Amino acid sequence: MIATSTVKSALTLEEFLALPEAKPYAEYIDGNIEPKPVPQGEHSVLQIRLGTTINQVALPQKLAHAFTELRCNINGRSLVPDISVFRWERIPKTETGRIANRVDTYPDWVIEILSPDQSANKVIKKIMVCLQAGTQLAWLIDPKDESVLILKPQQFPELKSDKDALPILDSLSMLELSAQVIFSWLSLD
Repeated sequence: MIATSTVKSALTLEEFLALPEAKPYAEYIDGNIEPKPVPQGEHSVLQIRLGTTINQVALPQKLAHAFTELRCNINGRSLVPDISVFRWERIPKTETGRIANRVDTYPDWVIEILSPDQSANKVIKKIMVCLQAGTQLAWLIDPKDESVLILKPQQFPELKSDKDALPILDSLSMLELSAQVIFSWLSLD
């Protein structure tokens, strides 16, 4: 008697994208489905305030658009950064000029916010995928130690805290933020 076994191969990106969307969101990385942690209080506040602050500067002048939890399909992976910022001319659109539902490109600026018990290295790996694809700037925000790791292509990472000015996309240079300012949003006093 010959033993047979059925080995299920990993899903393709297209098979993953055909699955119904569920919460918490899942990402498709190297053939594996990885759930994102459910945002908690600090994460939620930082995500909403940052997205809103960026859009208040960027949208009126049609410079850029910040999206929260936008699925971006990049080099065979499907990632859901906490905030994805696209320069105005790179916003994915349909033939009729509406914002596209499916995004098959990298953001110009990626912002990730660490959740409690989330692996910083896993998040950095996602950021590196974006940087290798063409992302110009990435922030990894760590609410626990109130720091922001800055990552750019072909550059050594920088760690910012307190009153350190945070780098912004060139087209949004009028936006001035520091680590101290963004972490002050966590206090309701």
